Amino acid sequence: MSGGLIASAVATHSPRMAIEETAPDFVRGLIAGSRQMGEAVRGLGPDLIVLQSAHWVSTFNWYVTAHPVHEGVCIADEAPDLISGIPYRRPGDPEFAGALAAALKDADLPCGLNESPHYRWDYGTLVPLLYIDPEATLPVVTLPTVTCTELDESIAMGRLVQDAAVATGRRAVFISSCALSHKVVRGPELWPSEEMQALDRRLIDLMRAGKAGELVAWAAEYCTETVAEMGGRTICGMIGAMDAMDKASGPLEGRQYGPYAQSSGSGNANVCVTPKAA
Repeated sequence: MSGGLIASAVATHSPRMAIEETAPDFVRGLIAGSRQMGEAVRGLGPDLIVLQSAHWVSTFNWYVTAHPVHEGVCIADEAPDLISGIPYRRPGDPEFAGALAAALKDADLPCGLNESPHYRWDYGTLVPLLYIDPEATLPVVTLPTVTCTELDESIAMGRLVQDAAVATGRRAVFISSCALSHKVVRGPELWPSEEMQALDRRLIDLMRAGKAGELVAWAAEYCTETVAEMGGRTICGMIGAMDAMDKASGPLEGRQYGPYAQSSGSGNANVCVTPKAA
């Protein structure tokens, strides 16, 4: 089969989800949704997952992980009581990583490969994959969220994942690991405001309807009004990948897996968009 994006998704990553046995009730629906989305993603027969995490923060440059194997122990620096050390071992894809870095550089975006043997995953990378690919069989290439970017650059990055997938013949799934609205407060059980919930639900509805162009046009307004996580840079990666898939594959359709739910005043959902079935 020819390569290209076959899905673009947003996945939630609350650290309270990491250990299912101790997870509070209000995130159990998100865990179930993550697991269901994983079954759907794996059912598409992807060659790899490209995951952008809101918790791997780069100031200036895009970095692409090019490790043949990702192995280490994940600790949540901001909440070591919730994730005190979860081991992981998953395959990487250095060839795809090199192609994506080349595509970013060709687009004049500052980029390098992350090949450090000392690098360790953040929980925004690990938590979704615990449920999306619980057997750790799919190769993974990861990306940071870059603070010295405008939203348009993050959208452009998402589009360039399509170019790298085509160049390498990979059937790729892009995942943005982030919350939606993100005006966080103390109190894990607390919801976003009604206004922010309404904006989040509109975003989800546009994803479910496959409206890539409308999402690109609305992204800046949405991200500002909802105080989106990392300024919206991470969700815009998903929107860019969705837009590239729309242009390459035609009409799209999306599905939400599990509920829309709260976590410390943020809005969270698992949504996956794919080309519409013939």
